[in-house]
Amino acid sequence: MEDNKNELENVNSEIENIEESTKEVEEKTLDYAQAELKAESQAETFKQMGPLRMILRRFFRSRLSVVGLVMVIFLFAFSFLGPVIYPVWGETGYDNTPNTEWITETIVNEDGIEITQVVEITYTLNKYANPSINHLLGTDDQAYDVFTRLMYGGRISLTIGFIVVILETIIGIILGGLAGFFGGWVDNVIMRIVDIFNCIPTLPILLICSAVIDSWKLDADTRIYVLMVIITLFGWAGTARIVRGQILYLREQEYITATEVMGLPTWRRIFKHLIPNVMPQLIVSMTLGLGGVILYESTLSYLGLGVQVPKAAWGSMIALANDPVVLNYHVNIWLPAGVMIVIAVLGFNFIGDGLRDAMDPKAKK
Repeated sequence: MEDNKNELENVNSEIENIEESTKEVEEKTLDYAQAELKAESQAETFKQMGPLRMILRRFFRSRLSVVGLVMVIFLFAFSFLGPVIYPVWGETGYDNTPNTEWITETIVNEDGIEITQVVEITYTLNKYANPSINHLLGTDDQAYDVFTRLMYGGRISLTIGFIVVILETIIGIILGGLAGFFGGWVDNVIMRIVDIFNCIPTLPILLICSAVIDSWKLDADTRIYVLMVIITLFGWAGTARIVRGQILYLREQEYITATEVMGLPTWRRIFKHLIPNVMPQLIVSMTLGLGGVILYESTLSYLGLGVQVPKAAWGSMIALANDPVVLNYHVNIWLPAGVMIVIAVLGFNFIGDGLRDAMDPKAKK
């Protein structure tokens, strides 16, 4: 009887040991499965963090970059969607309501005494109107609505900026790519041309060219296209130098040697394997160059050698401040255009700085 009891106890203890072992195995299996799932999730997260996502992550971490992006989005919405949302006055729609204004002026009589008097001026059109419900920013010297022309001026300035920068980049890629890849006399010829264009004082030459265009008596639309070509002609040299320097470095890499061994044609090696690796630097250069192009266009329009009336341009709107009466009594005509230029230049510069930092391979993760 006692032997049977001992055997039963031994069997129960063995069962308990088996259950404990089974439980330990289950716990270890569960821990291993959880660790494996965690490792897989980490691996998936690591795989999803590609170069583009890393650049965007770095870009949006910078507050100035986000501020610049908001500025540029506001400019595009204001310039291209504004006339659709606010179609009350067109680009050349003037207000033919008669207008009277009083200006205080000081004169000196024959005895040398200063006399302050109020002069009444009556216009057949609603010129120099103050901001109101009908004209949110008033009217200018042609009775055009300032707010509406501010939107159309943004269209012209932004369009000229983007088209000029794209043309400069295309010319710079072609000539810089040829110079950097072939070297030798090709490099010498192209780089000497680049040096000549870099030595030319851009703004005085643009003023001379614009004056020559002015003598051709072109219409407003054709003048804008010619202005784009002139600005492009004197702005591609910097891009060509950047492309040439990058290709001189990249052409010695192993993957370029492999493409040569594979017998790929020259154009494919340059434009499919070299140029894509230069694009980050070109994107930064293009973004920073947009602000400069807008300033050039505004300067020429301010001097009366750029976009001409009846076309609207921020520079030509600021040029109205050359009249002392407008400068002193009608700030609403020229100040908003100056503010828009500042927003455009700062916005593109902030984005360019953010992209430069985000695309820097030496930057911290």
